[in-house]
Amino acid sequence: MTAELIAFDRVGKRFGDAVVLDDLSFGVRAGERVTLIGPSGSGKTTILRMLMTLTRPDSGTITVAGEPLFQEKRGDALVPAGEQHLRAMRRHTTMVFQQYNLFPNMRVLRNVTEAPVHVLGLSPEEAEERARALLDMVGLAGKLDAYPSQLSGGQQQRVAIARALAMRPDVLLLDEVTSALDPELAAEVLDVLRDVARTFDVTMLCVTHAMKFARDVSDRVLMFNEGRIIESAPPDELFDAPKQERTRQFLRSVLDES
Repeated sequence: MTAELIAFDRVGKRFGDAVVLDDLSFGVRAGERVTLIGPSGSGKTTILRMLMTLTRPDSGTITVAGEPLFQEKRGDALVPAGEQHLRAMRRHTTMVFQQYNLFPNMRVLRNVTEAPVHVLGLSPEEAEERARALLDMVGLAGKLDAYPSQLSGGQQQRVAIARALAMRPDVLLLDEVTSALDPELAAEVLDVLRDVARTFDVTMLCVTHAMKFARDVSDRVLMFNEGRIIESAPPDELFDAPKQERTRQFLRSVLDES
């Protein structure tokens, strides 16, 4: 692992009176797999949405690959980023959402080839070759011509993972990708993501309540509470010997639910 690919520096965010991120600073190194855990409303998904430029911070700065995300340089000054800068920065990241967000009118293969052709400028032949390989990897080589409505939830989420990887991102963002699935389908998706973590040299930032998955794939786990990181450690250390009482309470509640 090398230099920081992502850096949050004193980032703040409010929604009305609610403080979602409170002067938050942390970094993620290139190639690192980091899982964010904590109670609902503690700011985890907001972090992912900021990295996708879907939510803007109220204060502080975020840098990706050494470039400010929401500002751009003009001469010696930093000014609010224009759409061209934001589009360029978005190429670093892709996100797999809780809901699969597939194009319902497109077959599986086209769902995966559409963005590489129209965003990355790949030829249709190159995009299809990439898509076929990824769909084979996620166990859907036989579903290329199916529509999303003909797939199970777990299969749709696996298409979404293949679609994200087809963009060859520097950072793969995963937002509770199994929360809408029953346990059997969730296990299928988590197995695919374990393969992704082993196979691809991609930085991963994951929000999940699946603690076994977090232990298996993470280099580091960050425990959030009220918009702040209250504990950061390798997974075995954080799960087996958490230092903070709030972390212990959260882990007990999650393990009791499962």
